[in-house]
Amino acid sequence: MSGYGDQAFRKTEAKGRWPEMTYGGALSFLRRPYCRDLDGIDVAVMGIPFDNAVTFRPGCRLGPQAIRAASVQLAELNAFPWGFDPFATLSVVDFGDVYLDPHHPESVGPAIEAQAADIIACGTKLLSLGGDHSVAYPLLKAHAERHGPVALIQFDAHCDTWEDDGTCTNHGTMFARAVAEGIVDVKRSTQVGLRTFNATDAGFEILSSPWIHRNGIDAAIDVARVRAGDAPVYLSLDVDGMDPAFAPGTGTPVPGGLASWQALEFVRGLTPLNLIGLDVVEVSPPFDHAEITALAAAHLAHDWLCLLAEKAGAERVSVGRL
Repeated sequence: MSGYGDQAFRKTEAKGRWPEMTYGGALSFLRRPYCRDLDGIDVAVMGIPFDNAVTFRPGCRLGPQAIRAASVQLAELNAFPWGFDPFATLSVVDFGDVYLDPHHPESVGPAIEAQAADIIACGTKLLSLGGDHSVAYPLLKAHAERHGPVALIQFDAHCDTWEDDGTCTNHGTMFARAVAEGIVDVKRSTQVGLRTFNATDAGFEILSSPWIHRNGIDAAIDVARVRAGDAPVYLSLDVDGMDPAFAPGTGTPVPGGLASWQALEFVRGLTPLNLIGLDVVEVSPPFDHAEITALAAAHLAHDWLCLLAEKAGAERVSVGRL
């Protein structure tokens, strides 16, 4: 009998991977072993199944499950376009989902922040799977507690800098709050893909979708990289930054967005930056078709891990014209 399969709960090493049927076995993100012992772990993947802050269509509380399920093929082959197995270099575990009590909504933000802070305190980077975009606020607080004010690179259709009274739970106001509280170094921060209106830029450099369509994704990468410089960079990826043709499974879709290839190329261009954390949010499976939104989200998270692997010494293998 083969010793392989079900590595999500049977594998004891955080590096490497086993052969596994893409269509079978216990699910975890990229088949990483479930583990909460973070000794020697480079990256922990944490789900945040929360969507009480949505302003339109609900369902992204089911996002972490969908992204994990969509990641199975990415655990099978070496990573494109790098040509390496990122888990030969990085030790990565699936931490599971943060436990939340949605019936006491005032407790959700502190629970996310506390769990994130515990992970980061171990010297482990955190990759978070949402959940609605409001979860980025407690995640940013936890990262800023360790690194100081962070440069935020936000991929989104919406600015999420509308103002509130400072107490409400809303997935469209948290970055205004983060800037006001000094958690985000707005002079180092960039918003990418926006195509809804706000009367203020809140201090961010805004690269709208029409601007990117006219000027190209390489120009957007250059702006974000120059602006961030050597600051600690937190990347927040709302899947509605992509056009609904490529990401229908989200709560607040807006036509005119970026294609999935543009989103992937943007993330792949961030290698030189000091990358400290990532969230991928707003995947709403009830509105998805053929898993295409979840697939895009899984690929974006996977490619961020490949950036870390490359920075840690994994060597590219070039085949064909890339």
